[in-house]
Amino acid sequence: MHIPSIIEAEEAEEIGVEHLLRDLKESTGDLATRITSQLESLRSLRERLREVATYLDKVLKEQLPVNHAILEVLQDVFNLLPNLSPTPESGGVGDLGRSFRVKTNDQLMCIYLSSMIRAVLALHDLIDSGIDGTLQKKDEKKDEKETKKEDDKKVNGVNEEKKSDAK
Repeated sequence: MHIPSIIEAEEAEEIGVEHLLRDLKESTGDLATRITSQLESLRSLRERLREVATYLDKVLKEQLPVNHAILEVLQDVFNLLPNLSPTPESGGVGDLGRSFRVKTNDQLMCIYLSSMIRAVLALHDLIDSGIDGTLQKKDEKKDEKETKKEDDKKVNGVNEEKKSDAK
């Protein structure tokens, strides 16, 4: 069903978008290409939906036989769509805006949890690197003490040899 809508922008926004698109067309054209392909995809989707509507009309008018495989696929498609029915009578939640908020909140919760997990992992890495640094300092001090003891033994060994030679 076609829903009329208007997208408006302030003059400054329009100028900014025009400059952006002109720069992108001149340099790489990636954004313009993506937008064009999305528009083509939407046009193709509209045509497919019209074909489905025409098919279902013909089935209802008994001009075509019922094909259960096609109806099963259509049922799967409709089951995958989010329930954004604006009235509770039609099985919706009663408010289209509320439906969008619920869907958005679910998505934002995933983003929030991901951010929290990343923060916890970063803290874990920080603690690990601190522990590794502390252990490394302890090992270095231990090595220094052992080296000092060996140096002292050599000095003492030399001194003891001199003492024994002097006797």
